Amino acid sequence: MRLLVVDDDAVFREELAELLSDDLHAVTTSASVPKALEELAHAEFDAILTDLKMPRQGGLDLLREVRAHYPSIPVVVVTGFATVETAVAAMKAGAAEYVQKPFRLEQVREVLGRLEQESRFTPGGERAPDPEALVRAWSQRDGTEVLHLTPRAVRAVPGVTVEVPDLESPSAIREQVAAFLATHPRAGLLLEDVDRLVAHHHRSDILAFLDDLRARMEGRGPFVVTFDPRRITSAMARDVRAAVAGPSTRATLETLANPVRRAVLRRALDGPCSFTEALKAAGLEDSPKLAFHLRRLLDDGLLAHEGESYRITPKGREALAWLGEADRLARHDAALSGAFPHERTAGS
Repeated sequence: MRLLVVDDDAVFREELAELLSDDLHAVTTSASVPKALEELAHAEFDAILTDLKMPRQGGLDLLREVRAHYPSIPVVVVTGFATVETAVAAMKAGAAEYVQKPFRLEQVREVLGRLEQESRFTPGGERAPDPEALVRAWSQRDGTEVLHLTPRAVRAVPGVTVEVPDLESPSAIREQVAAFLATHPRAGLLLEDVDRLVAHHHRSDILAFLDDLRARMEGRGPFVVTFDPRRITSAMARDVRAAVAGPSTRATLETLANPVRRAVLRRALDGPCSFTEALKAAGLEDSPKLAFHLRRLLDDGLLAHEGESYRITPKGREALAWLGEADRLARHDAALSGAFPHERTAGS
């Protein structure tokens, strides 16, 4: 992962950076919030680890700036105050996780591992569909006319129109899609190698472009894009997925992407559970950290707190049912709109 470590303590900052580098992460360090914002303006990062207490501006100040300008980059708060209040305050400010000082390296690894799981989360599981199998299923089984935009040479399939997109020009791709939809009112769209667009254009322009395509496809048929996960940050991958997902599923995707929250919600589906039972289901040893994730589930209306028990709400049941349906559809190679990782082979 590409990590930004922010701490005014030079010894701690460099020691943590060295340990993370030994784990093969690419680490950039910064001694203050202003310096960290300078780094963010010039480079892409998968996650930020920031101390909570720093002179002048602290970790909460950085959190607010990141949420305002780089909302898809997860922030891990490093704090010496492991209380429920601290955890909830960090969560309300937008933190993805927190770690208590002093910590074991294994704790940081676990946190980063959960963030990586979250960045790879897709409805229907981690399995990336084969693009050609996907368009065949749409056309031959579902009777959908398909526009397949790919720079690769692919086999001809009845009902599938293959065109080469200009992956440096979103406007040209938009015109290709508009021309196809003008004569095919029920259509599916598969756009490969979105990461190449990302390489040539500003993040906000690409996300607006994908959101526009999603709006054009609404009510017509499935819309899928693929990207090479080696060529974009996990933060950008999350942005791409959010842009392609329909508005009604975006909040669900964001909440269910976290493996801790999924585990707790699934435990609550079996019946009301205590804090201790939720802690066991989540596989956590840290009570404040569980409180951190429970608060998110409560705020999103997926759980309710009654007395000493947590119970799943109708909205929570609906979210898990949606996730289960996504899993079922993926196992049968069915049509789900979304963005999926698809690594390019050499020469493709």
